[in-house]
Amino acid sequence: MPRRVAIVLSALVLAFGAVACASGGSNTSCGVDGCTITFPRSGEASVSVLGVEAKLVGVSNSTAELLVAGQRVTVPVGSETEAGGFTVGVERVTDTEVVVRVRP
Repeated sequence: MPRRVAIVLSALVLAFGAVACASGGSNTSCGVDGCTITFPRSGEASVSVLGVEAKLVGVSNSTAELLVAGQRVTVPVGSETEAGGFTVGVERVTDTEVVVRVRP
């Protein structure tokens, strides 16, 4: 069943383009393989991607704390975890931004 959901989501992204709503200065780019979200490191930012809300809660060293689909996760740079049926990874953390990847 999860594979079927992923296929349907990918088809919808292809057919209609990715719809992303951002607040707090976030930037989102989506494709068939998921969405890349660039959060500002300071301040409160959230986005709506693939039908779920993703929010940067905080950063400590090279680890980001995120809230994805209502589930709080802590992800070090270069790692991935599961949250709300999605794979969430942190690509990089800089002094000014946090780049996160969310995919079905």
